Amino acid sequence: MGRFPSFGRFFFFWERRNHFQNGENKPLIPKGDVKKSEGTSAATYLGTHDSSGSQTSSSLSCHDESTAASSWNVFTSRGLSSQSSWRDYILKYLLITSNLLFTVLGLVTLVLGLWGLINKESFAQEKISGIGTDPMLLFTFIGLVLALLSLTGCVGVLRENMCLLRTFSAAVLLLLVAQVLAAVLVYSLQGQIVEVLRSGMLAAMVRYQDDLDLRFITDEIQMGLQCCGADTYRDWEINVYFNCSAPGVQACGVPPSCCVDPLENGTVWNTQCGLGAQKLDEFSAQSVIFLGGCLGSISRWIEHNSGVIVTVVLILLGVQILTLFITAHLLQKIRWSRAQHDVYLQSLQ
Repeated sequence: MGRFPSFGRFFFFWERRNHFQNGENKPLIPKGDVKKSEGTSAATYLGTHDSSGSQTSSSLSCHDESTAASSWNVFTSRGLSSQSSWRDYILKYLLITSNLLFTVLGLVTLVLGLWGLINKESFAQEKISGIGTDPMLLFTFIGLVLALLSLTGCVGVLRENMCLLRTFSAAVLLLLVAQVLAAVLVYSLQGQIVEVLRSGMLAAMVRYQDDLDLRFITDEIQMGLQCCGADTYRDWEINVYFNCSAPGVQACGVPPSCCVDPLENGTVWNTQCGLGAQKLDEFSAQSVIFLGGCLGSISRWIEHNSGVIVTVVLILLGVQILTLFITAHLLQKIRWSRAQHDVYLQSLQ
């Protein structure tokens, strides 16, 4: 009744007319005044009805506008929520897939390192002292760290475990900072890095016949970069078997990977192509072996492929930074979802 005031007057007006038609002979207002009052009341009613009608129509129009606006807001919020849910879904499973791939890569690297250590019997009592310089130990360590870190991130995303996700993001952040610091140090300490590489290569040359992994790495470097020794081919005199004072047939020689053509007829590995190469002068030796050292070849290779190296480093850093942002976004969504759930449970109480 309060919302539609004209209907109350409408009923009251006709109720009074019914009383007069039923023979009410003593009205409270004289007949002349009754007619005047009826006309006035009718006019008043009509005016009131028109004004209330306009008010009703305006209120209905406002109500329709508010309803339409609220419907549009609901539609818009649902659309934004749907887009957000799809985006979160894609980010979540993108992180899961990448972590699964890195977990598999870490496990393969770990198995390869362990296989190398076991196959060479590096854990034997007589070889355990030199296990610290074994390249397979580095493979084992890298594989273990990569597998554990990726598995932590994968399980944390699947289970929406905030503790695991925080641990994963903190570890990735530490690795990112360590890589940036390592890149800065390598760039600023290039002279010292060259000395470290020289010492490492000379140590590998000393143990060339004793460690199959070091032999494989040394041969691949010398054949790939077409070099011999650290600074010159005469560096191989540091090895007890290639020293000119050695009693064996390899005395004053170099490994076959130093030879210009180590494959006889292109098919068979010629293990004797480097015998006696250190006795030759440089003019005679250049047709048989590579004269330049591998440190210079490594420096030239880095300068020639500097663009590719920088691109690869930036891609790796970008992937890690993107992983940090995705993990932070998922943590924020998990906190928001739990807060909404807590509010819902409180409303039920």
